[in-house]
Amino acid sequence: MNIVGGSGARRGGTHQRGRNNRLDATLLRQVEALLSEPAAFCLATIVDGRGSIPQIVGARALFTGDGLVYGTVGGGRLEELCKETAAGLLAGDQCVRNRFERLNLARDVGMTCAGEVSVFFEVHRPDLQWDVVVFGAGHVAQKLCRFLIELDCRVACIDNRPEWLARLPRCENLEIVQVASHAHGVDRIKPHSMVIVMTMGHATDVPILQAIASARSRVPFIGVIGSKSKAQILKRELLRAGLAADFVDSIVCPVGEKLGNNTPGEIAVGIVSQLVRVREATRAQPG
Repeated sequence: MNIVGGSGARRGGTHQRGRNNRLDATLLRQVEALLSEPAAFCLATIVDGRGSIPQIVGARALFTGDGLVYGTVGGGRLEELCKETAAGLLAGDQCVRNRFERLNLARDVGMTCAGEVSVFFEVHRPDLQWDVVVFGAGHVAQKLCRFLIELDCRVACIDNRPEWLARLPRCENLEIVQVASHAHGVDRIKPHSMVIVMTMGHATDVPILQAIASARSRVPFIGVIGSKSKAQILKRELLRAGLAADFVDSIVCPVGEKLGNNTPGEIAVGIVSQLVRVREATRAQPG
């Protein structure tokens, strides 16, 4: 790639910010498409500028691991630097969610422009998103979902009982899913999702676990509410049904850390604590 810096520089600065914050409909569609795949991407935005800069404040460029997808932060050396930064942030051994960089275009980028820009990089990687799928909307699930939506977490609660689903709060990061049977909700499990199974009982828990095993989903954590005696019966039944031993062994039952009593709220607190620990341990793993 032949990179030329400074040839198309325009006068920029904070006084331009107001007219450049309009949402770009095409950019939003591109982001929605990447989120639905799901695919990793990085959005670079010029959030401040001084002196002569190659793009206006508010300019955005969308990058994937393959390079520029849409938009521009000015082309030339600055865009190449942003592409390289985005690629590094999207690398498998990175766990960074965002980065802010202030760049002197002459000194740091090697351009003939005499200005400075501040660039904010927003990183979206499926393995960094915290998704939790809860099967069942009963008493403990009601508390659990309310705790999780207060965190940096996307939650899907799946049940076949509309009266229980109606009790859940309505908010942006909680998806409420009514199904004919719980097992039909397995297709809502995204890669890297954590799964909590807390339906009406053993008879409705087992089909969900069988469906997850059949789907061969990459699920880092499957927890089932219950007692130690339930865990023994559950795992024995799954093995008799032909499920792989390593899958059965990976099921955490009873789910949650024992922190207090057996009220729904304190059971939910123990589950949240365990999920956070698993999330942090997963993110700390290389690659």
